[in-house]
Amino acid sequence: MKVTPYHPSSLPALLAFLLLAFEIMPGAAGQEQSALKAVPVPEGNHFAQKVVPFLKEHCVSCHSGEQAEAGIPFDKYKDSANVQQEYELWEKVIRLVNERQMPPADEPQPTASAMIEFTSAVKTELSAFDCSGEKHPGRVTIRRLNKAEYNNTIRDLTGLNLTLADDFPSDDVGNGFDNIGAVLSIPPLLLEKYLASAQVVAEKVFADPEARSRILVHTASSDAERIDVARRNIREFAARAFRRPVTPEEEERLFAIMRFAWEQDSSENEIFATVVTAILASPHFLFRVEMDPDASDADGIRELNDYELASRLSYFLWSSMPDEQLFKAAAAGELKNRELLAVHARRMLADPRSRALVDNFAGQWLQLRDVSRLAPDPVRYPTFDPALRAAMRRETEIFFETMIRENRSILEFLTADFTFVNERLAAHYGISGVSGNEFQKVSLPTGRRGVLTHASILMLTSNPTRTSPVKRGKWILDNFLAEPPPPPPANVPPLEEGLETLGSLREQMEQHRSNEACAVCHRKMDALGFGMENFDGIGSWRDRDGQFDVDASGELPGGKKFAGAAELMQILVEDKKTEFCRCLSGKMLTYALGRGVSSWDRCTINEIVSQLEQNDYRFETLVTTIVKSDPFMLREAGRP
Repeated sequence: MKVTPYHPSSLPALLAFLLLAFEIMPGAAGQEQSALKAVPVPEGNHFAQKVVPFLKEHCVSCHSGEQAEAGIPFDKYKDSANVQQEYELWEKVIRLVNERQMPPADEPQPTASAMIEFTSAVKTELSAFDCSGEKHPGRVTIRRLNKAEYNNTIRDLTGLNLTLADDFPSDDVGNGFDNIGAVLSIPPLLLEKYLASAQVVAEKVFADPEARSRILVHTASSDAERIDVARRNIREFAARAFRRPVTPEEEERLFAIMRFAWEQDSSENEIFATVVTAILASPHFLFRVEMDPDASDADGIRELNDYELASRLSYFLWSSMPDEQLFKAAAAGELKNRELLAVHARRMLADPRSRALVDNFAGQWLQLRDVSRLAPDPVRYPTFDPALRAAMRRETEIFFETMIRENRSILEFLTADFTFVNERLAAHYGISGVSGNEFQKVSLPTGRRGVLTHASILMLTSNPTRTSPVKRGKWILDNFLAEPPPPPPANVPPLEEGLETLGSLREQMEQHRSNEACAVCHRKMDALGFGMENFDGIGSWRDRDGQFDVDASGELPGGKKFAGAAELMQILVEDKKTEFCRCLSGKMLTYALGRGVSSWDRCTINEIVSQLEQNDYRFETLVTTIVKSDPFMLREAGRP
């Protein structure tokens, strides 16, 4: 539904908004994360004696000063790895050295004993990361409802399915998601849209007897009761809209708005519509407000109250407001109990509203939202059409939803031998025996395993006219292994601009890697991508690419060889299981919290991975461990 600009010609919604725009206390806003206090690394000479000499001999020539390669100056590390803040960097250093990706092949190489000594010393530094000492649960910037959350909240609050936010400006994205508090600004145009939408909702509520009854729950039995009942109805509606009990001061302001409308000789419906408009335009509806710790909170950390936890949980799993059961649990003070909070999380995962995780988490993690914008070349791919595009996206969405509903192992994102297809997609995959538009569960052909071989992902990671092993390899590193490669070196032309690229795509890529500056990152990235080369740019199987036979074999750093996607997936689940679990855990924690993760969140991610390992990697374990974690249940003070 399109929202028209607000015009103050009927009831004074703008004045109502100003009357109800209660000051949000300064403690509710602020920066995304708290200042990090470094925990001292145990002093001694092992870093200076074992790590620094290796860095000087093999790294500092390229990684020093303001022009350091990849922006990493190793010359600044003299006594400590500063592990509390830069843990991820040193993990990456160990991985690159062990995989012999660094130093580059055209530089002098360390001996095996030197590598072992160096990585052992760095691991000793990493072991100094203290998860048992001081806590840093982090701090989330005050968050406004994004477009999906706004639509869902209006639906669950009023019963109206209006999708008004579809006409709002696009939400900014941070850390891969559009629910990150630090980037959800509120431009003037959006404020105008909020006011107009609040008025539209209020008008439609009181034009529909069934929606009206969701607002005016209680009825007066006599004229003497009318005022008290009216106040009760508005107080309870505001509490649901604000997702917490209203204060006496707020209730008086609401009643003042009703009185103002009554003094204008408004009808009863107009009076209630005015105050509902004001409630829906209030910052306490539009923002998810959490108060900062005060001076009496130990270590500058406070427990979130039950209503704040209810909202965190419901917007995590449903992208919407708490339901009646959550509100009752919050009123009873039950949600601070971590096990009871997890019980509600399991209940909510089983509810159809958890489809929001598919739309808003998977839609961004797996980039399914981008599928509708892709335009493969119609000459190269004449079978591609809108029906196939829709089926591609729906396949991956149903698969993710099945992971939730059946509490399956998250490792099946890599290894699943089944999927869901309709007749159109089955024909695309070469699967027989499927007819009609309804999706049904089928076994995958031998060469396909997991979501990385879904046509949606394969098309996302291709160019309009051909496949792209680089894009596919980079996508896996970014989204499944949390090992994003650094930006390409300056002055290195794209593959299409190379002057001497001849032969098959694999041969062209090998020529491209003849530049050692490229080869450092491309060895692993390209190997992953070439493992998917049996699938063309729209995800159908092929044995030949033009005049050349497809070669989907490869070798990963460390020596593991594979022939095709299925063998590659098996290597990833055997050798990179922990990396995948850490990657998915970090992304879902980011989404759940509405902020980027920091070094201090690694303790929580470690616990999530540990719980996954102990519970057969079940999806439910991923969710419940997050909601029971300190970053989810606590709030840290901001910078002084």
